[in-house]
Amino acid sequence: MAQDTKRAQIVEEADRLFYQQGFDHTSFADIADAVGISRGNFYYHFKTKDEILDAVIERRIVNTQAMLDRWEIEGETPEARIRGFIDILVVNADKIRQFGCPVGTLTSELTKLGHPSLSSAKELFTLFRQWLKRQFEAMGVTEKADELAMHLLMRSQGVATLSAAFKDDSFVRHEVDQMYRWVRDQAA
Repeated sequence: MAQDTKRAQIVEEADRLFYQQGFDHTSFADIADAVGISRGNFYYHFKTKDEILDAVIERRIVNTQAMLDRWEIEGETPEARIRGFIDILVVNADKIRQFGCPVGTLTSELTKLGHPSLSSAKELFTLFRQWLKRQFEAMGVTEKADELAMHLLMRSQGVATLSAAFKDDSFVRHEVDQMYRWVRDQAA
């Protein structure tokens, strides 16, 4: 049990460091120091940085699915559930302003690196895309549901990127309000 706990701590710290520093700029030593273990003990849990990355992606997938499930339960209407997705930009504004979107930054970095784990990382966007598509379908916009889901994903990524670049909270709030109106218009 203690080994599972230590492994979970390693994955949690690696996730944080990959987000804040980037995958390529985070070393074994960085992660071991953050967890407070020796490099020798570290290798007991993970032999390569790619193994850690795979565990981080899996953790993010599990956490994202849990968040989507929670929004499904808590949101009374498809529009309210989609607003939960949009609200990520406000709820996580400080982190996004400082480090960008965790999904967008990871997939962009892995794309640049030509990393084999890119397909796994893209699964995070796929989860959001499929979930948003189902929400638009539930709103009765079935023919264009996937197109609308992709549009909203694209817009949220753009806002996150510009938030990190310009550090402008009023821009983010304005764009969030615009996205709310856009979703409302799709429901009409």
